[in-house]
Amino acid sequence: MAKKTLQRCRWAGDDPLMQAYHDEEWGVPLRDSRMLWEMLMLEGFQAGLAWITVLKKREAFRKAFKDFDPQKVARFGEKDIDRLMADAGIIRARAKIEATIA
Repeated sequence: MAKKTLQRCRWAGDDPLMQAYHDEEWGVPLRDSRMLWEMLMLEGFQAGLAWITVLKKREAFRKAFKDFDPQKVARFGEKDIDRLMADAGIIRARAKIEATIA
């Protein structure tokens, strides 16, 4: 039996992160509420930027935003905003950070 070759969309390009996202996540239905919230928040941070920028910073985002636990993030205050604004591992856009917390 012949092995089926995976076909990717052009946007996945040659980057391993983009290829993994394409192959494992893109277009796959999500039913986990925490994961849905993570993706919604990451989409917000992506606005105006390339998705690869977010993918490269995804682990730092998870750490910075307490694994995207909405109850923990909702309790973030001004000190947390200052901490996030100083975190070079994430996209430091104050309005996006405040929107994620709100």
